[in-house]
Amino acid sequence: MKFTIQKIALLTAAFAMGVTNVIAESRPNIVLIMVDDMGYSDIGCYGGEIPTPNIDRLAEGGVRFSQFYNASRCCPTRASLLTGLYQHQTGIGHMMSEGRFNFDYGVDGYRGQLNRNCVTLAEVLGSAGYHTWMSGKWHLGDDMDDRPLQRGWDKFYGSLSGAFSYFMPHGDRHLMEGNEPLPPPDPENYYTTDAFAEKAVDWIEDQDGDTPFFLYLAFNAPHWPLHAKEEDIEQFVGKYMQGWDVLRRERFERQVKLGLFEQSLDVSPRDANVRPWDDVPEDQKKRSDYRMAVYAAQIFSVDENIGKLLHALEGKGELENTLILFLSDNGACAEPYSEFGGGEFSDINDPENGGAVSVGRGWANLQNTPFREYKNRPQEGGMATPFIAHWPSGIAKKLEGEIVRDVAHILDVMPTVIDLSSAQYPTVVNQLLIPEPAGVSLFPILKGKSREAPEFLFFEHELNCAVRSGDWKAISRFGEYNWELYNIKNDRNELNDVADEHPEVVERLDRAWRNWALQSKAAPKGRWQDRGYKTPK
Repeated sequence: MKFTIQKIALLTAAFAMGVTNVIAESRPNIVLIMVDDMGYSDIGCYGGEIPTPNIDRLAEGGVRFSQFYNASRCCPTRASLLTGLYQHQTGIGHMMSEGRFNFDYGVDGYRGQLNRNCVTLAEVLGSAGYHTWMSGKWHLGDDMDDRPLQRGWDKFYGSLSGAFSYFMPHGDRHLMEGNEPLPPPDPENYYTTDAFAEKAVDWIEDQDGDTPFFLYLAFNAPHWPLHAKEEDIEQFVGKYMQGWDVLRRERFERQVKLGLFEQSLDVSPRDANVRPWDDVPEDQKKRSDYRMAVYAAQIFSVDENIGKLLHALEGKGELENTLILFLSDNGACAEPYSEFGGGEFSDINDPENGGAVSVGRGWANLQNTPFREYKNRPQEGGMATPFIAHWPSGIAKKLEGEIVRDVAHILDVMPTVIDLSSAQYPTVVNQLLIPEPAGVSLFPILKGKSREAPEFLFFEHELNCAVRSGDWKAISRFGEYNWELYNIKNDRNELNDVADEHPEVVERLDRAWRNWALQSKAAPKGRWQDRGYKTPK
């Protein structure tokens, strides 16, 4: 075990609290798998047509959540997921600073990197004797003090950056092992999805002894750029010529059949900025079909590599006592908010191009079926994620294959991990106060019992605000507080604003959100306006 200063402090805190047996053989391994910019309905067990048999296997042997939330954007979700705090408490209320992009706005909630008033899952689990490994996309800070090895991980392979080539990641932050940059790989024989999973498999297969491990496998797929292996793309070319209107309807019908939604919900209307598929010129249909085929191939490869991971766990006899969690960091990505996507068609699969070569609004609307809106938005399409928990020896047998309808959040992962690992969450590290985790453990749910969920869940990103309490959800813009109000139980697609009918609910949610914003340092006023920022329409 590598003992960083932070880990030594955590171990000291654990022993001071009477935790002397920090390595217990019965504790599960924990594998946290996150995909990047994948929509709610892309995988088979959430209604998608993309073949994902290995992810579906996790759902069939575990549980799926129908109302699980992330923070609607890559950096904030990673910060919140890995610390158990709202992202503003960690200093990443917006994005990570990297290269020429400076996201330090001079206030505590928006510093552009993880602060030291938080601890990561790796730091907490490392202090309890777990091996800690990370493979994939970090995107939480590239200063030496804010890299994975400095935040609790024993091993790291991947990228510090937010977006990069799948075939030839290059640059001093785009491919690393530990803290050392690696040379650009041969694009003929490299693909990040394969490489990230293969490194994780190597660590599992090399593991000796009974010490449990925590693996964080953070794929960059299916985030832009559109890069996939040709043999995978070939499976999907032509399958999207039916267009987004027909395929959204088909996805929703499968979701109803799976039991995710009631037929009475119906699918949300097509994005107003997207034309009916029948009105799209034939040559554009073919180019658009190909873009979506590449995207589908990216997810297909993720699933294939999760299969390799499962095979490795089975080979080591570890699958039964391994908790595997799977989720997406936000809803589907419509960037750059054009109908047919970003980048030139010729940029697809160009190893040198790591930029925003993407699918566009039309397909992102499909990917988020049945919801509206996208990544970075406070609507369900921005922050509802597929979430799967698989743990053969731990999840109640009666729950296997079931859908959990409890409202839950990425904040709940930290307290869940603490429950399962016998780890101690510190209150002070290096003389710095550490806030209590903001979530509630999912352990009772996994055991088929009820839990007392938080009264409120709060959201803010790029001035987009939301609060959920029970069946109520309110949405507004920071500083305006002209709240829309939706009854999510009856209107999951947020189509019927009932704010005028329930002013007392709006007032309660407004007051709660303002109090939370003060306590959690979500105070972005002025930072966007000063920089001339405008939310894309």
